[in-house]
Amino acid sequence: MFRTILCLIIAFLYLIITLPVVLYFKLIEKKHPERRDHMAQVMIRWVFRVFLFISGIRLKVIGTENIPKDQAVLFIGNHRSIFDVIATYVQINGLCGYISKNNLEHIPLFSIWMRLIGCLFFDRNDLKDGMRMILDAIQKIKRGESVFIFPEGTRNKGESDLPLLPFHEGSLRVATKTGCPIVPVAISNMISLFEKQFPRLKPASVVIEFGTPVDPSSFSRAEQKHLGQHVSDIITEMLSKHVLP
Repeated sequence: MFRTILCLIIAFLYLIITLPVVLYFKLIEKKHPERRDHMAQVMIRWVFRVFLFISGIRLKVIGTENIPKDQAVLFIGNHRSIFDVIATYVQINGLCGYISKNNLEHIPLFSIWMRLIGCLFFDRNDLKDGMRMILDAIQKIKRGESVFIFPEGTRNKGESDLPLLPFHEGSLRVATKTGCPIVPVAISNMISLFEKQFPRLKPASVVIEFGTPVDPSSFSRAEQKHLGQHVSDIITEMLSKHVLP
């Protein structure tokens, strides 16, 4: 429990101590949005690395060379743990917002930092809200900001990484409507870090693999309707290579 308690203490202190920084960001957001975005990214990546260090994670990252450096992309990954966001965010350069369920939007201070790094919230039980989120994500891509989506819709709570839950095809419209590349992301064994023995953090070996980008424009309109299944198959293949104890 020591690791869990230490992470909670650091998270609480971070949110309190950085309040003046949040106020500063508010003051400069209109005149210097690039400065605000850069500072927020640096600060969040720093505290995320602290969390990963405390957790004792033994992290192997494969395929970062597959992430395009000159354009925004849609990252699509499997979702098993709250540490999925922490571990993947520190691997990605540039602006990248995550799609999150709306109940996190109401957590004081925490939600402010989520917005600062470009996260979008939506109610997964509200079809109209889901459509609004997709439109917002499309606008982010057009502005040059990457988006990370876990299209299973919720955390997979099975005993192993496979099989994946069905992908929500609608989330792939962010790519088909903008033409941006899709980068499949396979996160292996993250559940062993925390969720398997909740609420204890336990050191575990984890592999994150970034796959070869998928070009949505190379698929016909009919094929694009099943693009989620195609990406799911790619992630499944990557996960099957990294079966860990």
